[in-house]
Amino acid sequence: MPIKTAKTEWQDVVLVCRKCTKKLKRKGFGPDQDRSLRKALKRWLKPGKGLKARVAVVETGCFDLCPKGAVVAANARTPERLLVIAPGTDLTEIRDGLNLSDGRRRKSAATRSDPPAGPGSGQTPASGPIETG
Repeated sequence: MPIKTAKTEWQDVVLVCRKCTKKLKRKGFGPDQDRSLRKALKRWLKPGKGLKARVAVVETGCFDLCPKGAVVAANARTPERLLVIAPGTDLTEIRDGLNLSDGRRRKSAATRSDPPAGPGSGQTPASGPIETG
C-alpha cells in the first residue's frame, strides 16, 4: 500500500512534554494560571483547528530532561533548543522563546515598564524561560 500524505497549514509545531504537564496537575499557565501549557497556548494563540491551524501544539513523550516544577517545550523547527518553562511565565515570553509568529505585536524595549538591564546598571535581565543546552 503506498504512503499517503495530508496537507496542513501548520507554520510551527510546538512539542510539550506530557509527563511534565501531568506532574504539574495540568495547571499553572494562562491568565488565571488554571490551564496546562498546551491548552493555554492554544487558547491564547488562537491558531485554528486541526490541519487548518497555523500552529500545532502537541503533547509528546518525555524529553528526558525532567525539571522540578516546570514543563519542557520545543519548537519543532529548532529541536536543539529545549525550553524549561516555569508555571506563571507570561505567554508572550513563551511565544518569543519558542520563536512563534502569531500576528500579535511584540512589545518593543522602549514600551516595556522595566528599565533596561545592562552593564553598570546593577540589574540583571528579567528572567524568562530557562534555556538548556
